[in-house]
Amino acid sequence: MDKLLDDTEAAVRVGVRQLCCREGTQARSFARGRENLQHAAQLTLGEERFRQVVENEGKTVLKAGESGQLELDWSGKQCVTLTPDGQTTTRLYASADGVMAPTTTQAEKDKRRETVKKWRKDTPREKRGKLQRLPAVGQGSDQKYKQIYVTVLHDQDQAHSLVGVTRKGVRELARLLKREGERVGILEAKERVGNVDGAVCLKSTLEVLPLHVTTLDFFHFSEHVGEAGVATLGQETPASREWLDKVLHTARHEGYAPFFQQLVAWRTPLRGGKRKAADALIGYVAPRQEMICYDQCDRKGWDVGSGPMESMCGVTTDRLKGRGRRWDIDNAEALMTLEALYQSTGLWNRYWQNAFNHRN
Repeated sequence: MDKLLDDTEAAVRVGVRQLCCREGTQARSFARGRENLQHAAQLTLGEERFRQVVENEGKTVLKAGESGQLELDWSGKQCVTLTPDGQTTTRLYASADGVMAPTTTQAEKDKRRETVKKWRKDTPREKRGKLQRLPAVGQGSDQKYKQIYVTVLHDQDQAHSLVGVTRKGVRELARLLKREGERVGILEAKERVGNVDGAVCLKSTLEVLPLHVTTLDFFHFSEHVGEAGVATLGQETPASREWLDKVLHTARHEGYAPFFQQLVAWRTPLRGGKRKAADALIGYVAPRQEMICYDQCDRKGWDVGSGPMESMCGVTTDRLKGRGRRWDIDNAEALMTLEALYQSTGLWNRYWQNAFNHRN
């Protein structure tokens, strides 16, 4: 990390890099971010240089997190809340999810290179001027969209949050979760709750953390139950609404066993396509029985929704998405890492203060 900081510091000072990163992640494009920087701070950088500063800083932040150089000023013992009976406790929630980032494919890179070559060949010298040698073409993606994982650890009131990002697959996601859990001192929290949207791989990955329980997000659970109800009882009919309210109330307040009994009773008279829809729902909930423990969570005052996780998925990818936007996957990860740094309680200021101290 020191070498990366030294190389970047040699060209652009810390304060300028900080402003570039804020404008580069908040503006809708690097061109707009560069303009905002010029108007707000009277600093002028070329658009390409501005982009390089932002993306390189994101990669530096990512390496700093991987090497344990970004320490928090809070831990699980500061995540204080109240139990339903009014007792003081400490509680942490952990969650992970995958988002899709729009990437530049190898075919698109090759097509762009051919377009540039044709323009250079067909344009007279007096119009195009002296040409520089074309840089090497970077490796493009094999798909238009690639998955990047986002992790969130937060307290009950979301006054403390730690957001992480990785593009390197489920194994690296497990390492990231374990590393983030150690950073927040997860064992210092008396109550530790996981929440995922139902993906079995995410639940197994969260098991690297010492959690008391991992729940299936109630909203996603309700969507699956609702879709099955519509397929068997009709769209927005009194019968489907009554059935849906009944089974969701049972799952939320009475537990998995009574809920499953209701599903079996509902499935029995069905035939044909309706029975297939019922079987699909039963096949979805049965492997997730341990995660459908909403009644137990309610008694302890634990949340069963993944709202903070869904919010971070939207916030960290907002800069990536839009008409015509395509990214090299490492640059997409870098932009998301900067936003994750900003969303993590206290880390943005701490990172830049460390950068200033490194300069001095």
